[in-house]
Amino acid sequence: VLLIAFSVVAVAHAEVCKPDAQNAFKVRLSIKTALGDNAYAWDANEEYLFKAMVAFAMRRYSSKNTTQISNVLLCNVTDRVSFWFVVTDSTKNVTTVPGSEVEAAIRMNRNRINSAFLLNDKTLQFLKISSTLSPPVEPSIPVWLIVFGVVLCVTVAGIVFLLVSGIQRRKKKNKESSETENLEEKCEVTVTIENGIPCETLDLKAGHINGVCAADDERFTSL
Repeated sequence: VLLIAFSVVAVAHAEVCKPDAQNAFKVRLSIKTALGDNAYAWDANEEYLFKAMVAFAMRRYSSKNTTQISNVLLCNVTDRVSFWFVVTDSTKNVTTVPGSEVEAAIRMNRNRINSAFLLNDKTLQFLKISSTLSPPVEPSIPVWLIVFGVVLCVTVAGIVFLLVSGIQRRKKKNKESSETENLEEKCEVTVTIENGIPCETLDLKAGHINGVCAADDERFTSL
């Protein structure tokens, strides 16, 4: 009787889990591509882990927590590590859980399943289940602090630029003012008064004699 019962269950499971069966999903793993020399062999232990992870995903997705490892069935396992799986109903072992629920559970726990096998969405493929985006990595420094730092740096740089440019303009203005004063001093003509008559200063080096003074000398000294 037990033998007949096991045979019936095996046949029923074979009918439930087969390629393109209702609510069945195909999985393909590229372990060698992902891990290279550190690749592990796919064996019964890895299959057990996969069943456990799918059961975990279903229990986490559903509030009933009734899915067991025995409810996850694998079939058509190939050496290149591809297979089909279905999840059966705990209350009726020959009835599969709707594919929409299985898909939602896998998508919600995709990162946990990938981590268990050291793979990612490209090397652990659920062919009928679209890949999910990894949660965004939050920076260790808050965004507002980064923006504040940038604005503060730009403000400080602007203040320093204004101070330096102001000092340079002041130096340039002082230099131009001193050059103008020196030029005016050189061009200024010194006038002296002799005998009540204004006379220009004699340029002794050039031998120049002021014409006004020369005329006065001739007028007063001629006999």
